[in-house]
Amino acid sequence: MLGLTPALVRTYLDSQVQRIRALGYDVDNCFVDSAATAEAVLKDTLSKREYDCVMIGAGLRTSDRLILFEKLINIVHLHAPSARICFNTTPADSAEAVHRCFNGA
Repeated sequence: MLGLTPALVRTYLDSQVQRIRALGYDVDNCFVDSAATAEAVLKDTLSKREYDCVMIGAGLRTSDRLILFEKLINIVHLHAPSARICFNTTPADSAEAVHRCFNGA
């Protein structure tokens, strides 16, 4: 999706949260930056409750963020070992990713 601004991405993500909730799932957002705080923010979020699924957004899976992506996947593995992991492909298809995660579609 070309031409994405931070505001447009946030609009898409907010609408996806509503769609996921409409599917009957409880949702928490955990926004991380690419700086040193990302790992701590994710650990803190995962420590607050048990999660059935964790989504890592497409923006964190780019080649220039590969090391951060690897670290975050390992944090999920350590701090939410029973959680499924899903991936969106754009900010506009997060609900589909959650649906695939639980329904294998």
